[in-house]
Amino acid sequence: MRYFIYCRKSTESEDRQVLSIDSQLKELQSKFSSDPSVEVADIYREAFSAKAPGRPIFDEMIRRIEQGQADGIIAWHPDRLARNSVDGGRIIHLLDRNRLKDLKFATSSFENNPQGKFMLQIIFGYSKYYVDSLSENVKRGMRAKLERGWKPNKPPTGYKNEQELQTIVSDAETFPIMKKLFERAVTGSYTIAELERMLRMQWGFRTPKRKRTGGRPLSLASLYRIFSNPFYAGYIRWNGQLYPGKHEPMITWKEFERLQAVLGRPGAEKPQKHRFAYTGLIRCGTCGLMVTAEHKTNRFGSKYVYYHCTRRNIGTRCKERSIEVRELERQIAERLHDIYVPPKVVECAIRTIEKRSLTVEESVEFQRASLEKAIRGCDEKLKTLIDLRLRGLIDDQDLVSRREEMQKEKIALTEEHSGLDRQARWFEPVMAVVSFGSRAAAWFMAGDDALRKMILKTIGSNLTLRDGKLNIEAAFPYSLQPDSASFLSLCGYRESNPGLNLGKVAFCH
Repeated sequence: MRYFIYCRKSTESEDRQVLSIDSQLKELQSKFSSDPSVEVADIYREAFSAKAPGRPIFDEMIRRIEQGQADGIIAWHPDRLARNSVDGGRIIHLLDRNRLKDLKFATSSFENNPQGKFMLQIIFGYSKYYVDSLSENVKRGMRAKLERGWKPNKPPTGYKNEQELQTIVSDAETFPIMKKLFERAVTGSYTIAELERMLRMQWGFRTPKRKRTGGRPLSLASLYRIFSNPFYAGYIRWNGQLYPGKHEPMITWKEFERLQAVLGRPGAEKPQKHRFAYTGLIRCGTCGLMVTAEHKTNRFGSKYVYYHCTRRNIGTRCKERSIEVRELERQIAERLHDIYVPPKVVECAIRTIEKRSLTVEESVEFQRASLEKAIRGCDEKLKTLIDLRLRGLIDDQDLVSRREEMQKEKIALTEEHSGLDRQARWFEPVMAVVSFGSRAAAWFMAGDDALRKMILKTIGSNLTLRDGKLNIEAAFPYSLQPDSASFLSLCGYRESNPGLNLGKVAFCH
């Protein structure tokens, strides 16, 4: 029998007492390598918590079992497979369907029978209970530590954990440097970039080395986080609340608030940010980067908004020219006029749609009644098959084959029945498209930036700006055919008499 070996260990507190992945694999290979009935098809290793569904390697293994690439799983313990109800249920369901025929564990035995599956469910349930209770205990311990004035997890740069007393103390190497850094930051005489260069170049500061991290200079983003952390002022921020700490602060609370004002954090006056309607929608047609916008003022004091490439590509600077917002909106309005539907055409289309919809509704109701009758007939035939089997007129094999055919027929009829409502409402999206086409240009010219942006996103995608021209890849159903005179062809309209100037149309659906 083919087996997958699955070894898992979480880096979280739930697995501190569990063997490492290599140790699990060694135990399993030692126990089952001499078993002639075990053929190892593949070995899976995963460092991921199982307290919630969503393990990529585990999901891949289950997918392969569904495809029949293996018949069983070998794991160190059942809780390596599942510690949540979803994954545990998937394992049990695979056993019920015989897609998974056997499970082998180094620490316990399993038999694929009702009693074995019942015991497996109990173990999965206990594993989930263990994780849930552990989470509650950890949270309770964190709250108790906060109330005593100590930060529950790793302290920030400049401090270290005192293992014996379970407190936080100043780091003799980094605390004086960080305190000197705060003293300069509070003055407001230095920018964050200047402080970062001072810390890195002049003082040669590097973060303390740990198992996997450390030994590197602090980045600008790290400095911003440090300067906005109230821990350095003697307080611990936890879940949006501040708790007074018992550790040695570097600055006072007043100095911390003054520093937040310097950084532009809450309480400080912030510069006004401009919002532009079409940023985030358009890409440069030359280099593919996003198009941004900015305000410009000429020598006479007149203000303009220009859209241009962000020009952030590495290497040759993009030379694509900018475009003034009024010219950009003129081009958008021009495209909106391409899908314009005159009011007389809208009225005629609505009347035609309403007439056609009545005919369609009558046809749908006839189909609905016919399909419902056919579905009831399938149910009656299924009951008759069971009655024939009970009376011994057909055998089990004949019952199974004929029942399967009848069920397939019922499924097909049911799907056809469920699609009737969509068929009956075919006219709703058509009327919405026609109505939008008749009003989009007017809405765009009179609307605010948010409405204009929404209209542009509705009619097109893959917007590119090249040589001062906005190229719009029309979205369905506004993608006009090359030989179409107007948007009407997409809506199913055509002129019955070209000389009437769209005054009379016939609806073709």
